[in-house]
Amino acid sequence: MAAVDLGGSSGRVVLGRVGPGELTTTEVHRCWNGPIRLGGRLLWDALGLYRGVLDGLRAAGPVVSVGIDTWGVDYGLLDADGDLLGNPHSHRDDRTLGAVERVSARVPPGELYAISGLQEMRFNTVYQLAAAEGSAALAGARTLLMMPDLISYWLTGVAGAEVTAASTTGLMGARTRAWEPDLMRRLGIDPGLFQEPREPGTPAGELTGHVLAETRLDGPTPVIAVGGHDTASALVGMPVTAARFGYISCGTWSLVGLELDAPVLTDASRVASFSNELGVDGTVRYLHNVMGLWLLSESMRTWRRTDLAELLDQAGRLPALVSVVDPDAPEFLPPGDMPARIAEACRRLDQPVPETPAALVRCILDSLALAYRRTLFAACEHAGRDMDVVHLVGGGARNALLCQLTADACQRPVIAGPTEAAALGNVLIQARTLGSAPTTLPELRTLVATTQTLTHYHPRTPATPWTAATRRL
Repeated sequence: MAAVDLGGSSGRVVLGRVGPGELTTTEVHRCWNGPIRLGGRLLWDALGLYRGVLDGLRAAGPVVSVGIDTWGVDYGLLDADGDLLGNPHSHRDDRTLGAVERVSARVPPGELYAISGLQEMRFNTVYQLAAAEGSAALAGARTLLMMPDLISYWLTGVAGAEVTAASTTGLMGARTRAWEPDLMRRLGIDPGLFQEPREPGTPAGELTGHVLAETRLDGPTPVIAVGGHDTASALVGMPVTAARFGYISCGTWSLVGLELDAPVLTDASRVASFSNELGVDGTVRYLHNVMGLWLLSESMRTWRRTDLAELLDQAGRLPALVSVVDPDAPEFLPPGDMPARIAEACRRLDQPVPETPAALVRCILDSLALAYRRTLFAACEHAGRDMDVVHLVGGGARNALLCQLTADACQRPVIAGPTEAAALGNVLIQARTLGSAPTTLPELRTLVATTQTLTHYHPRTPATPWTAATRRL
């Protein structure tokens, strides 16, 4: 099977194979992705990304199916002919400044949360649409597709709305797993823009003749809706064996939280900024968005350095928790000189300013681990349950220092890996749909646990310094 796994900094196509006691993935193609500043706006090169998908499917060779997962909240608009109305905006674009207030004037935040269960973040789709109100593109649009659905539409010619990605819009019911047209109308949004929701494991069409010719694949080749939001796929690809677990899907963003059977829609949960995003098999991803490795990658880009391993080694020898910042602070959201912004935050908090790149890296990783601790403990409090272990997947699983600091901060064992959890979850949902994998979520995760290489970290320091550091922010 081909898993198309598109993130905010790169896209790739992974060839997956599933059999009795077998689960393997091989990356066959990678392409660059990232927001491009054009005319003062941050946009995605959607057609360039689609070209990368076609190149990857060609490199994959014969496959029995295709699945697509991407990041959430961003979308493409199609006109009446099905053509894209301009490049999709990046959620990091500043057009949403003031959009939260405009939405809140029409639907009070508490009421909006009681319906959608989403953390109030200005880049949620509902606020992007508020920012786009009155624009030519929105006026001419007849269809809105989230990013995984846009790629699927171009591959198949069939439009749909995969629910795990759709749930990041703020326009889908956290309890109903369906669009909320009355809410849309109150916000001045046309319900006709949105397609019929489809659950992971639903057939989404077949590769068109043009795509088969471009990729040199044989037809018919079905596209299967997987966990369209990459975190939803990553949760399927976690090696979970404990009943009570916390998770961190760590990449450009860190999605931190618990998996629940039902949403938590209390006002206390809203004030604490937790989201109830929909997951596979009726689950809820109860989580908070933490800024993630964006702080580190932007710092490396600013320094024009590539020696991350060396910097991590140096950072690991430095004292812990000398300086910490809040990774979720709004000044860290846009691209730019991240080291200067972190230094200014330290001054504002009356903490030592990191004077070397290694010290700044240590500040970033300590701050992330502290944010993970704060978020997971708060999630347990609001959900009324505890956790026995933390699963950390994604690119951050390769960062041994971050994993160890997370174990120290949370005072729980951390199981790191697999790095490719999203691609694995993507492949597993495809395989299950085709009848070639176990049927239940626990069985799929057991297959991950028994076939993938994992690293275990245990707390090495007491909780006291982490508790004290929390009070400094």
